[in-house]
Amino acid sequence: MTIQILKKNDAKIDVGHETSKFSLTIVIAMAVAVSVWAVACLVGGLMSGGVGSMIRGYITAVFG
Repeated sequence: MTIQILKKNDAKIDVGHETSKFSLTIVIAMAVAVSVWAVACLVGGLMSGGVGSMIRGYITAVFG
């Protein structure tokens, strides 16, 4: 009869690396959310006023 012995492996986790990966994931997700919102606002503006109105509004906003 043989006895099997299970070896215990220690997992070495770098907390700083895991934290930075999590933070980067959150920042990327927020950038995607802001980008989607910006595109939705641009499409809404184009649908409500047209291209000419958007260009006129942009020039007015930049140059006063």
